[in-house]
Amino acid sequence: MSRNEDDWAVFWCNLLGPILLDNIEPGERRRFLKHLSQQEFLLPNGVRKRISLSTLRRRVREFRQRRLDGLRRRPRSDRGGVRRRRQAMIERAVALKREQPQRNPKMINTFLEREFGRTIPKATMNRHLRLAGATRRKLGHVDPPVRCRWTRDQANALWVGDFADGPRVLHRGQAIRSHLSIWIDCHSRYVVEGRYYFRENLDILMDSLLRAWGAHGASRELYVDNAKVYHSNALRLATTELNIHLRHRPPRDPPAGGVIERIIQTVQGQFEAEVRAGHVLTLDELNHYFQAWLHAGYHQTVHTATGQTPHERFQQRLRRNVTMSDVLKLFHVRERRTVHRDFSDVQVHNRYFAVDRKLRGDRVVVSFDPYSPLEEVRIYSLHGEFLTVAKRYERERGAHGPAPPQPPQTPLDHSYLKLLEEQHEQQIRREAEQGMDYHRAQQSRLWPFPAFAAAFAKLLGRKGGASGLSTSELEALEQVHRRNPKITLRLLEKAVARADPRTIPVIVHHLQNDLTEGGS
Repeated sequence: MSRNEDDWAVFWCNLLGPILLDNIEPGERRRFLKHLSQQEFLLPNGVRKRISLSTLRRRVREFRQRRLDGLRRRPRSDRGGVRRRRQAMIERAVALKREQPQRNPKMINTFLEREFGRTIPKATMNRHLRLAGATRRKLGHVDPPVRCRWTRDQANALWVGDFADGPRVLHRGQAIRSHLSIWIDCHSRYVVEGRYYFRENLDILMDSLLRAWGAHGASRELYVDNAKVYHSNALRLATTELNIHLRHRPPRDPPAGGVIERIIQTVQGQFEAEVRAGHVLTLDELNHYFQAWLHAGYHQTVHTATGQTPHERFQQRLRRNVTMSDVLKLFHVRERRTVHRDFSDVQVHNRYFAVDRKLRGDRVVVSFDPYSPLEEVRIYSLHGEFLTVAKRYERERGAHGPAPPQPPQTPLDHSYLKLLEEQHEQQIRREAEQGMDYHRAQQSRLWPFPAFAAAFAKLLGRKGGASGLSTSELEALEQVHRRNPKITLRLLEKAVARADPRTIPVIVHHLQNDLTEGGS
């Protein structure tokens, strides 16, 4: 006897009670039933309609014969069977399914409509196919794996993680979708880390995982989805470094992630349902309420699968501590940059970092931690050799300071003047062979360069005459001597006397001023 049948019996008792209990005189019964037949009633099956006079009389008669059983609806004698006119169609549908197990009801109805001019409802067809054993599983076309219950003997042995779409949050005046990154301990069902983010990528995955490792140590195994983000090199290196076995779900096998899917369903049904019923929150507010729900609600509620609260069961764990500084290095981002030739810096995420001026123009590798404030980066050569640490700075203010003083240049062993003298003598010989007395023409110049250089060195207090000057100084003086043929010893002495400090650039400046004034 079903609850539906009792509902019908109660309905008729309420409707026909005065007659069934003989509270109405026999002469008034017909008038009472006729009055009922003119009204609409809400039937137990949800339909509102009038009940005919003959139906009312039949229900009274059946009650007198079989009491309450007469008021209950009698099940059809052919219920669950095949109606006579559909027998051939059902048999044909079963034959079509056995012929090709991949055929669905829509494809089978295509054949039936062409052969019989009619179709069978999808639910009816599926029911008869199951009764006939004509399903893909019964026909051996599919053989899903027989599963065992996910469990571990102790906490921190296996963590399971996944992403899920969260409620919308306010961000810069717009309501955008949030994403939940969550990790749960398989033994205790304790959420070791759960947080909402704006994105769903590797950076978010590692941020939540690093938080879990920092708070609870490392697990023995990680069980994750088969998505691309879970196959990253950074995740593989980190789990190998921490001696964690990284496992992935089989492709196209959602039931294998039942533990994490169940906690996500709990979060959506209990926490997110309350969030969506109120006003839109910011991301910080959403995470604040989520942590409160986790620690004061979920973690303190007895779990039906374990018989304990997640908090109590997780306290029995064995903790494997993690040295976070070593792990963070595995997640450092490495990017190639060229050190700016003018500013001697590199740019990362619209921030500038001062680099040693000796590296200007060099191609380098910049390494930085994406999960901490970007205040400094590490500089490596393209071959992996560590070069320096570059601090963040502002280009407008600078950070390099003045250039270090150049070490004093010692005169070279060979004399630049001797080299010029040899070149000069060779040129004189070539000109003489061509019939020109180059030596005589050179004598027309008022003051030869060797004498000019020797006098300049003497006035500077350099020992050894012109040989006391460096090569770069001689080249600079040669250009001055070539551009100013009217230089004399008197003008040079005058310029040296006025120079303060007494350096070659200052002396040349005064010398050129005197020559300009004398020429004008």
